[in-house]
Amino acid sequence: MTKKEWPLEQHEKAVQKLLTDLGEDPQRDGLLKTPGRFLKSFQFLTSGYEKDVPGILRQALFDVDYQDMVIVHDIEFYSLCEHHLLPFYGKVHVGYIPGKKVVGLSKIPRLVDAYARRLQVQERMTRQIAETMHDVLQPQGVGVVVQAYHFCMMMRGVEKQDSFTSTSCMQGVFQKSETRQEFLNLVHSKR
Repeated sequence: MTKKEWPLEQHEKAVQKLLTDLGEDPQRDGLLKTPGRFLKSFQFLTSGYEKDVPGILRQALFDVDYQDMVIVHDIEFYSLCEHHLLPFYGKVHVGYIPGKKVVGLSKIPRLVDAYARRLQVQERMTRQIAETMHDVLQPQGVGVVVQAYHFCMMMRGVEKQDSFTSTSCMQGVFQKSETRQEFLNLVHSKR
């Protein structure tokens, strides 16, 4: 659904009921506009559903004769866990070895945001980024590493504040151990 199709009045009533069930007064000063603010926030946090994700990359494909690794480091992201609707956040590192095309560098963070702004699990998001890069660019290979902190592990459940999760997806030549290792070394190198 796009933003305009959301039945806002119906959703606002549901948020008011939730507040009431929690023991709050949704009519008190601090909560009076909370249902509307929550819905606007939630629309933004899930705006990735509205994106033409392959189209993001297709807007900026260029014929360039370049056969070495290209890496965009430390792309920050914020997402919502589909299991608890709690945030998870961290960094994404995307690398690829071009085939015949390179992509405008700003499109890679836009691609990350398009998948992060959905109800997600980190493992799926990692694979989606890699597969979209692979499908649209047709590179020799793609590598994606995601490192994230999950509020569902920090605020509830096991309540472990310093643990984070790393996931990776390697496609094409990045599945070869020497290419994978070069990518991981560059991702983890100090600037």
